[in-house]
Amino acid sequence: MEEKFEHTRNQPTELIKVVLYGPESTGKTTLAKQLAEHYKTLWVPEYMREYLQKKWDSEKKLVEKEDLIPIAKGQLQLEKDASQKAQNLLICDTNLLELKVYSEYYYDGFCPSEIKTEATKDNYSIYLLTYVDTPWEPDILRDRPNNREEMFRIFEAELKEQNFPYKILKGDKEERFENAVKIIDELLKKK
Repeated sequence: MEEKFEHTRNQPTELIKVVLYGPESTGKTTLAKQLAEHYKTLWVPEYMREYLQKKWDSEKKLVEKEDLIPIAKGQLQLEKDASQKAQNLLICDTNLLELKVYSEYYYDGFCPSEIKTEATKDNYSIYLLTYVDTPWEPDILRDRPNNREEMFRIFEAELKEQNFPYKILKGDKEERFENAVKIIDELLKKK
């Protein structure tokens, strides 16, 4: 089964990879774009949104279990492509750990073993966990406006369980951006 994600190997190891991670509608994409622009680097968008928007537009269906592996493969391919082009720093709007959390939440603990294996590899320099103090922005792919605090706790528990390095980002867009820059600047200094 491991071969399903074989194409992700041989990525540059000197690259600092920062993941924006957290519940839906917490400003991850906005912050990813801001950080990429600030550092003049690439950012990896969330493949699941693109995939599910196409599915909704063509079939009027949301995510199903059989979508998980194609979503994971798409996310990893986007990240691999960007990793090969980025110089020192890569900003990831999400990664497979987020897909694992959502899969287990929505499907009563189910997550394909291939995703679990890949998601729990320590491939990132730091996770920036976005708190739920941003305004909810509804769209067709978002469905849990009242479960944000619960989801935040689940996301943080997963980071603790995996013992992955992380910092929580709170506040408005400017505060989050400033705090993220401080964190990333420290990582760049250590490089």
